[in-house]
Amino acid sequence: MAIRNIVKDGDPVLAKRCRPVEQFDARLEQLVADMKETLKKANGVGLAAPQVGVLKRVFIIDLGDRMIEAINPEIVKTSGKQREVEGCLSVPNRWGYVTRPKHCTLRAYNCKGEQYEIKLSNLEARCACHEYDHLEGQLFTRLVDEFVTFEKE
Repeated sequence: MAIRNIVKDGDPVLAKRCRPVEQFDARLEQLVADMKETLKKANGVGLAAPQVGVLKRVFIIDLGDRMIEAINPEIVKTSGKQREVEGCLSVPNRWGYVTRPKHCTLRAYNCKGEQYEIKLSNLEARCACHEYDHLEGQLFTRLVDEFVTFEKE
């Protein structure tokens, strides 16, 4: 495993739509393992492949009690609304209120090529939608309706 550099806002890779994963192989497993290690070191909740410079439809979410790896993900259903503060590892020191679905159904594959479908709510749904947007070339800052600042201690 390796820690990869996290691409920052302004890099053109973050504005590009990602390509589907076609081969479920050792290279994909290595990418996901590297992303997990990178996310852990960055102390984040989610990370999408374009954030480490790879234009593939892959993201991971780590909420502590479970790790979700989503290859070629689709958000197949959404309901409800939640408005919360979001941040992003690619946009350091910027936060803002974003309205997202309160619930969503995510259909994706794991690294082994096994398809699954899960229902997510609250923070999990927010993270899945945020990371999915990365795969579409969109940063959360385009959806913010109010930026906020936090005082440094």
